[in-house]
Amino acid sequence: MDALTKKRGKAIAIDFVVSGALTAVVEPLLRKKIKQEWVHALVTPTAVFWGLEYVQLKTSGQTLGQKVAGIKIENADGGELTDQQILKRLAHRDSIMPLQWFKQRGQDMGAQMPHDRYAHTLVRELDK
Repeated sequence: MDALTKKRGKAIAIDFVVSGALTAVVEPLLRKKIKQEWVHALVTPTAVFWGLEYVQLKTSGQTLGQKVAGIKIENADGGELTDQQILKRLAHRDSIMPLQWFKQRGQDMGAQMPHDRYAHTLVRELDK
């Protein structure tokens, strides 16, 4: 596993912890209004994770995990990420990408994993 892939793993692990903490705060508030357990098991964590990532990428260009890991997601053509790119990347990463990654495991994907190619983004290491 190359260094960039390790940094990507570190970043998403940090983002999961932050999202989990926020979900723990939001969920009790939603339980009063929404009684279906499947919503709290599936929809709430996903919506919080995606929402948090989307807001962070739009406002600062990086999530907290990416800042700590020293990486940044960029538009493959240069410039800022578009709303479509962020949403395409999130949806693809959490649905189809695990299957594609499983088929291609062992290959060095580093800067562009399947969801990055789909959304036309790349991950770059920041200078220290």
